[in-house]
Parts: sequence; C-alpha cells; structure tokens
Amino acid sequence: MKPPHDVLLLRSAPPNNAAGTPESSDGRAERTVPILTADEAVAVATEIAADLAATSAERDRDRILPGREVDRLSASGLLAITVPGEHGGADLPTEVPVEVFRILASGDPSVAQVPHSHFVYVNAMRHQGTPEQQRFFFGEVLAGKRFGNAQSEVGTRHVRDIRTSLTPAGQGRWILNGTKGYSTGALFAHWIPVLAHRDTLAAPGAGPLHVAWVERHAEGVTVTDDWNGMGQRTTASGTVDLVDVVVDDTRITPYHLTFEGPQTYGAFAQVLHAALDVGIARAALTEAAEFVRTTSRPYPDAGVDRAADDPLVVQALGRMEVDVRAAEALLREAGRAVDAADDDLTAATAATASMAVAAVRAHSAQVAVDVSSRLFEVAGTRSALDSLNLNRHWRNARTHTLHDPAAWKVQHLGRYVVDGTPPPNHGQL
Repeated sequence: MKPPHDVLLLRSAPPNNAAGTPESSDGRAERTVPILTADEAVAVATEIAADLAATSAERDRDRILPGREVDRLSASGLLAITVPGEHGGADLPTEVPVEVFRILASGDPSVAQVPHSHFVYVNAMRHQGTPEQQRFFFGEVLAGKRFGNAQSEVGTRHVRDIRTSLTPAGQGRWILNGTKGYSTGALFAHWIPVLAHRDTLAAPGAGPLHVAWVERHAEGVTVTDDWNGMGQRTTASGTVDLVDVVVDDTRITPYHLTFEGPQTYGAFAQVLHAALDVGIARAALTEAAEFVRTTSRPYPDAGVDRAADDPLVVQALGRMEVDVRAAEALLREAGRAVDAADDDLTAATAATASMAVAAVRAHSAQVAVDVSSRLFEVAGTRSALDSLNLNRHWRNARTHTLHDPAAWKVQHLGRYVVDGTPPPNHGQL
C-alpha cells in the first residue's frame, strides 16, 4: 500500500514556465508546485472545473486554445500528484487522478484531455526509467513541467503499427525521424515522449519500441496545430514532425518491456479516458436539467406551468441520472481495481483490473453519447439553437469515445466471462 502523505506546500509555479524553470546546482529543476493530498487534489480540481465550465462553450465555439487553463493546472500541483514519494511527490493512488479527471471533464473535457498523456508517461517513467532518469524527469514534473504525446501515427495499418525510428549515430546518440498524429498535449508540452523503434544497423525498422524524450522546442521538432475534429476541439491534437532529431541515450526508455509481464499500464491509461467520458455525461445532464428549470416551456398536454414539472421530462432526466450514476460507480470501481492490482501485481490481478476498466469504458462511452443526445429531447426546441452551443457535449462525447472501440471492450469481457480467457496484454486494455 502507498503510505499516507503530509501536506507540503511549496512556492507556486509562475504561468508559462516553459521558458526557464529555476534549477539547482546539479541541474535538476527545483520544486515549484504544491504537493497535494487526495482531499486537496479533489478540492482544487472542483474549483478549477467550475471556472472551466463558465467559459467552456466560448472556447469550443471560437476554438480558443486553453494555454492559460493548462498553465493553471500545472501551477495548481494537480499534474504532479502521481510522482512517486521517494522522488518528493504525493504518490496518490489511481482512484485520485481518476476522480480529478472526471471533475475536470465535467467543466471542460478538452482541457481535461490535454494532460492525459502527461499522466500516462509519468507512469511510464515510474516503471521503465532508470534512477537517474526518474530523478530528472520527476523533478521536472514537480517544477510544473508537462509531458505531451507523440505516439499514434496516421496512415499505418493500425494503431499499434509504428514507423517512427531511432537510428544509431554513435557516441551514445540516436537520430529520431517520423511523423505523429493525434498528438494531444504536445503543443502545450515541455517534453514530448515519442514512441519509436530503436533500430540497429543490422535490423533497420525492426528494433523494439522505446520512448524518446525530446524537448518541445528541440531542433527538428515541429508541432502543428492542425486538429480539426468536430468535438474536443481545443485539445490541439495535431501533428508532430520529427526530422533528424538528436536524442541522447539518457533520454530513451524501453517501452516493450512494459508488456513482458503483468502490467496495469494500459488499464491506467484507459481508466483516465473513461473518466473523461463520465465527466462529459455528467456535464450534459447538469446543463440539461438547468435548461429545463430555467428556459424550457412545458408541452401543453402535460397540464403544468413549468417544463420541470412535466412527468415525462422528469422521468427522462431520472433515467439519465441512473445511467450517469452507474457510470460513476463503475469508474470508482475500476480505479480501485487498478490500485489493488498495483498493490499485488499478478497476471490474475492485472486481468481483473483490465476487465473492470473495460466495463466502465464500454458503459461510459454509451452513456456519454446517449445523455448528450437526449439533452435535446428533454430540453426542447430552443436548446437546439446554435448560439447556445449545447451540442458541444454530444460532439465531445462522440469524438472522444472513438479513441478506441468500445465494442472490443465488450468482446474481451464476454470471452473472460465465458471461459476465463484473460484480456490481451497491451496498452489499450
């Protein structure tokens, strides 16, 4: 079990810390963010989410990228809550960032998705970094630095078909080349973890997968804001081009080793995605209920003065509440299952965690899309006015739930139930 943590408040990080975080004499970035307890993390997320909700419609409508909002997340200490205790972090269990993501997504799921890969790669560094790498990169996180993402590629055979490569250049250096798409977080990052094959001269393009940690503004790195999805519009999930980027041995960590035994790496990443869907569903239901209370007109056949008293509307909202509560309960269960597996990691506990996460991913994907669509059914014709931008909830849900197919979650659950077949040991489950 992870130990309890005391509150340790450190000086606040300045906004836009990319230009020059203070460093100690040994080159490590000094801590500049508060170390939060679980209760503090939830309270801070709740406060930030309320502010995000007040301006989310405007950001979505005008596609205003959330640079200021992401800086606030860094300065708050939320992005450092999973740094291991031996490196000065809070080391909070998975169920805490899961709740933080759910809360933030209820305010603005685009802003909430930006640090998803940050948390995933903090986790990757925990499992595969050398002590020296961990010391440096966890120090960066405690200084308010952010990790991005350059993992998926566009135009390959499937999501796990990676063409980006690291080729040896001698003297402990490698040359990184490739193009990445769907690079959520990269535009706002200080460091971009890049998934690539680490090749040898004898086997070009066939080396094992590694993560190259490159600075956002390193020579040869170009991040293009060309994301034009119908939903999650301000995640800046665009393209990262890598042309002859020089990477030192000390900035490369193995990726393939993660899946050579039981692991919760995939379940951790997936449960955070589920939290985003659940947050979207809760936001859609909250806004639907508010619209019914304040704006909708009753249908004459209901014989009531307020739409909020129409029994059909009340029934529909009640059913939506049941679905959202079920998703929230499954989310909590999944977060705790990941923590339980981390405390006693075996093939069986890892499979249990993956199945719990698969269940909430399958359910939350359906609920987020259904509730954000039924919003208009209960709120009535006025709610369809484009000026209100209530359709952003459905667009966000429909876009984010396409991240990976929910149907395959159900398939793996079915095989597990029928004959105990364990889930595949990869990063999507």
